[in-house]
Amino acid sequence: MTSNIIELIGNTPLVELTGFDTGLCRLFVKLENQNPGGSIKDRIALAMVESAEREGKLRPGDTLIEATAGNTGLALALIAARKGYRLLLVIPDKMSQEKIFHLKALGAEVVMTRSDVGRGHSEYYQDLAARLAQETPGAFYVDQFGNPANPKAHEEGTGPELWQQMGGQLDAVVCGVGSGGTLTGLSRFFHRVAPEVNIVLADPQGSVLADYVKTGTLGQAGSWLVEGIGEDFIPPICDLSRVREAHTVSDADSFATARALLHREGLLAGSSSGTLVAAALHYCRNRSRPERVVTFICDSGNKYLSKMYNDYWMMDQGFIQREQHGDLRDLISRLYAERAVVTVSPEDTLLTAYGRFKLYDVSQLPVLEGERIIGIIDESDLLLAVYGHAERFRDQVGSVMSTRLETVAPTTPLAELLPLFESGMVPIVCEGDRFLCLLTRIDLLNYLRRRMH
Repeated sequence: MTSNIIELIGNTPLVELTGFDTGLCRLFVKLENQNPGGSIKDRIALAMVESAEREGKLRPGDTLIEATAGNTGLALALIAARKGYRLLLVIPDKMSQEKIFHLKALGAEVVMTRSDVGRGHSEYYQDLAARLAQETPGAFYVDQFGNPANPKAHEEGTGPELWQQMGGQLDAVVCGVGSGGTLTGLSRFFHRVAPEVNIVLADPQGSVLADYVKTGTLGQAGSWLVEGIGEDFIPPICDLSRVREAHTVSDADSFATARALLHREGLLAGSSSGTLVAAALHYCRNRSRPERVVTFICDSGNKYLSKMYNDYWMMDQGFIQREQHGDLRDLISRLYAERAVVTVSPEDTLLTAYGRFKLYDVSQLPVLEGERIIGIIDESDLLLAVYGHAERFRDQVGSVMSTRLETVAPTTPLAELLPLFESGMVPIVCEGDRFLCLLTRIDLLNYLRRRMH
């Protein structure tokens, strides 16, 4: 029992993965998602804040400012809430909505910035955070990328903890690099205690770190969707000198592995954990003798439900392949299951239509009788009906729906849809009398973007 949730940081459990082919090896994962803030970053957030307090860099009521991919921000938000600090976070715009909602709920102030720019650009998230720290009175720039308390937290905490849990029998540790704290801290600990332990880097495809380990030169960074690891530079605190192997993992492999972790092991893990486990599996399957290998479940997958655990997002990104027909069904195949539900009947009330607009984040709904479309209702129809007459929310959809419909067959050429969009109409795809789907501009844009790959 404890009176302060901060005291629950660390001492996370270790579990062996038995649902995967690990070759001659045994693969274990340390469940850092069991920290109170939900990620491995709880360890460094507490260490960096308490180090600043000891050094007199933080006083009651001061402002913590940090650039973060999300989890360090969540950890800092937890610490700030418990210790009474204001917190301002600069976050790249590729972060999941779940993380942002969580941060704001904890009381953090969030500044969103671009994820498509590099160091030196005024909107690069680390440069922006550093500038805000200089401009804000009473601010302390946490700077996880350059703060020595970051790797020290793992050297003095995570490393000894892991070594004890493995009973001193460990052959390799697989780490990713966001700030570099975990890899650096663990490599220092094992260099001192058990230098024969291999330090293995797991790196997203597009990051420059794996190639640097292999070649000693920094190449040109690409882009990747995995959150929290991979860099376009070597962070100041990151020491890669003891890395024995580096494995590059694609977004597709990372997401597929994370989803497999849930199916096979019951572990709801984040995207970076998918990268780490995928690299660890590759390492294990290429061993010529039995080894005991550890990697990390860095955070929980509940922060990625709208992304890699969402089949429709995965389809839109091209990670789940759909059946191809060579006609409009290629645009709507992802929507059969999803949008077939998002309809109303003519007998439904306007309040029901309003609820479905809100729930499914759509602006128009087909009105069906059985499988046949007989009308369409959009937000304008609803607004004009109820403005000044709120009691009309009880009216039936059939009383206000539009019956002016533009139906097209699945075989209709894409070019023939453009005049319909230009005239403000919504193409309605039907197979005979059977309604299939509405086609929106974003559906067509998504389809055209996918064809780039």
